[in-house]
Amino acid sequence: MALCGLPIPGAVSVKLPDGSEIEVPLAQSRRGVASATASVKKDAGDDPDVTDGCFVTATVAFISTGDIVIRAGEGVGTVTKPGLAIPPGEPAINPVPRSMIRNAIRDVTDHAVEVTISIPGGQEIAEKTFNPRLGVVGGLSILGTSGIVRPFSGEALRDALRCTLNVAAACKVTRPIFVPGRIGVNAAKRLFDPAPEQLVEVSNEWGFMLDEAAGMGFEALLVLGHPGKLGKLAMDQWDTHSSRSTAAVDLVSTLTRELLHEEPPESKTVEGLLMELPEDKRITVSEALAGRIRSAVAQRMGERFPVAVVLVNLSGAVLGTAGDIGPWQRANAPSA
Repeated sequence: MALCGLPIPGAVSVKLPDGSEIEVPLAQSRRGVASATASVKKDAGDDPDVTDGCFVTATVAFISTGDIVIRAGEGVGTVTKPGLAIPPGEPAINPVPRSMIRNAIRDVTDHAVEVTISIPGGQEIAEKTFNPRLGVVGGLSILGTSGIVRPFSGEALRDALRCTLNVAAACKVTRPIFVPGRIGVNAAKRLFDPAPEQLVEVSNEWGFMLDEAAGMGFEALLVLGHPGKLGKLAMDQWDTHSSRSTAAVDLVSTLTRELLHEEPPESKTVEGLLMELPEDKRITVSEALAGRIRSAVAQRMGERFPVAVVLVNLSGAVLGTAGDIGPWQRANAPSA
């Protein structure tokens, strides 16, 4: 509106993909000689979002030829890997936000326009998101399908996790490594030297991610992580968040009794229990636990492909394994 010489309002009406409209207050706005800029402050509501409170800025300028060109400014990332909704080399702005930008411009003018989207500080914030693992470099991505934040959106997390699988498949990974988080990532790097796209952080969404992986044509899967977390899978608990699952200590205690014919050491944690055992007995129990986890994961995925399991302690040392881990021991190959 400002670019066309119209008055700059204090708030703008934004048309959402479902046809409804919302009023969004402008945090800043200014008209330049040949461009106009406006900013809004993101309100994530109750959503635990690291981008809550950041400013999103759009700068528009008329161009002599073409249609609508969307560019990444400061703090907006660029896609570098295949498998996402936007091809490599393009600003990390998904199709729905692009469509919303285009429609908003065409509501005002038919001229060719260049739009630059910026998020001050976005490059630093992006390090706390999935973007580096998805191949989005230089900043944040502009996502969304509805145009509004859904509070406490588990769906948003699952969308990001699904993207990691899509990137892996597009990069020709055939044998991914699923890990809960950074302990697993660091251990996998040390033990197997995997390609970056091979490592998939699952967080607590094991049921969702295994179901997704089962339909993606992978050749094999390695599950690697701490027994306190992965032991829950053997108990048919596929959301391993501590508030939505129970500890695996009782399972490991039962295995200890069955295998060693003795009472397990008293401990409130799985690792504490295992580390109290002599090494030979620790290996026996850990490998039995790994086998239980392997069977549970394979059954969850309908025995689609071979599964191997590696259990590590908090320091990343191997406690026990199950299945053939040989295919992952070839260094630096995405399909290894």
